Amino acid sequence: MIKTIYMIFFVCAFSLGLWACAGNSKKVEYKNLTSAQFEELIKNPEIQLVDVRTLAEHMEGHIPGSLNINVKDENFASCVDDLLTKGKDVAVYCRSGKRSRTASEVLVKKGFKVYNLDKGILNWIEEGREIEK
Repeated sequence: MIKTIYMIFFVCAFSLGLWACAGNSKKVEYKNLTSAQFEELIKNPEIQLVDVRTLAEHMEGHIPGSLNINVKDENFASCVDDLLTKGKDVAVYCRSGKRSRTASEVLVKKGFKVYNLDKGILNWIEEGREIEK
């Protein structure tokens, strides 16, 4: 009888633990785009284009019209609040796509609809797309 009670308690506690963990695993959603899709998207003047690399990287070459907000800067989230317009979609990129994924997650949590340049500016350049220095 006591073994049965312990077993029921264990099963309930285990189930509750699984349910609690599953409830916190909401996936952050943003859309990864190819260079061609990204190029089409940023033709829309309402899109906020953000380069999340360092200032030095940005100055070496960037997609025309992009705003530089370094995702590795400790003030990235507050800079986003100051520099971007809520309600407007955001297109982000970095060197290879890793930092822009991090930035995309932050931006989505702040309520933005976000598009990420998959494979970053390296792939953009490799495909012969325009940059400015």
